Amino acid sequence: MGVFEKLKGIDIHVLDLAIPKDAYTALNLSEDNPELGMVDLGSADAIQRYIDKKLSQNQAHVAFGGYLEPRAIYRRSTHFADAEIEERNIHLGMDLWCPAGTPVLACLDGVVHSFQDNTAFGDYGPTVILEHRIESEVFYSLYGHLTRESLDGMTVGQRFLKGMEIARIGSPHENGDYAPHLHFQLILDLQGRVGDFPGVCAKSDLPFFKSNCPDPNLLLHLF
Repeated sequence: MGVFEKLKGIDIHVLDLAIPKDAYTALNLSEDNPELGMVDLGSADAIQRYIDKKLSQNQAHVAFGGYLEPRAIYRRSTHFADAEIEERNIHLGMDLWCPAGTPVLACLDGVVHSFQDNTAFGDYGPTVILEHRIESEVFYSLYGHLTRESLDGMTVGQRFLKGMEIARIGSPHENGDYAPHLHFQLILDLQGRVGDFPGVCAKSDLPFFKSNCPDPNLLLHLF
């Protein structure tokens, strides 16, 4: 990933700068985590209680993880699991779980490519996609599960500098019915999509999506 090699050593945040990175802790929400057998994955409140427990145990403020995790949580929604097609359950971004209202920051200088409220149950809810240009290379960052208010007044082409607030994290009633978190995803080719891009894929499609959606930790350096 040549473009990301050029960004090595740059301190990059996508959440409130008042939260230091040593206040982040890793979280495993994969279907292989036996602890989740005791959690009602259809309930945003139950998942929030599990996350709060992990945050308390680790004296942390933000829980993060999820890149390429196979997750059972998506089976609650026909947006991901349709009896007629292959299940989509592999997560393509990094989730950062923290309180609703937390400021979301531009990872790098960029312009608004597109934005949209993706309202299906289990979808992103309000979503912003930024376009970034590093020398001759272009890539995109997607921010999902925001507040609806975050989209008010936003315009395509609007410029944000690295570290500027672009949005806030939404509550379950507006973010697709999830415990509050930011879905942060890197995308090399949007394939003509506007305001949306798959954040979860089927196993058979993983080779393409893994190459098109690099690990967000290439920028965030959380582990």
